[in-house]
Amino acid sequence: MTTSDVRRRQTGLPPEFARLPMRVVRAATAADVYAHPRAELARLTDLGLLHRVATGFYLAVPDNKVGGGWMPGLEAAAAGIAVAAYGRDEVVVMGVSAARLHGAIPRALATAVVAVPTRHDPIQLADRQAVVRFVVRDTARLDAERIDTELGAVLVTTPEQTVLDLEKRPGLGDAEGEVWPAVEQLYRKCDRGVLADIAGAQTMRTTLLRLQARLGEK
Repeated sequence: MTTSDVRRRQTGLPPEFARLPMRVVRAATAADVYAHPRAELARLTDLGLLHRVATGFYLAVPDNKVGGGWMPGLEAAAAGIAVAAYGRDEVVVMGVSAARLHGAIPRALATAVVAVPTRHDPIQLADRQAVVRFVVRDTARLDAERIDTELGAVLVTTPEQTVLDLEKRPGLGDAEGEVWPAVEQLYRKCDRGVLADIAGAQTMRTTLLRLQARLGEK
């Protein structure tokens, strides 16, 4: 057992929680550890060892953040919730949230967008005025890469996939004013061949042509 594990046991947080994918604890997970999970989750939250991010979803607070009012970024929190619900390899951060993680949208947003394999109602966060929206897609076909967040690595659409998604559905994510500047910035990083391949494989050739026309390219 590591020193960190000993410290967590002494303070009351099971080390199993910190090892969960993206540090997300659900009530069902707590039921595997505690006979009375709701009461224990509330106790650990009051101690500052868990952070309640949404109804039924808690985050194991990093050791060096306990007592400091820690709150993760929206995109990381949304990814964590989705990973807890679907599994690490079934979730891809997309749209404006992918643009945020690629550094193409500087300001914080109030909506996060995550691609998942089956329908899920939006989730309102409990720690801020923000919502996680789930988009049903064949996540295995999305062009994605792993990007590190404060909660761990998560699959995020590549710049090429992101610009096509943003061009196709600019209003998804309630930040349409941020979309075009993000597209212009990300497009400069794009491999034109990869763009064409994705557009062809995902029936987005019209989207790519429209994007190129808006950028003054042929």
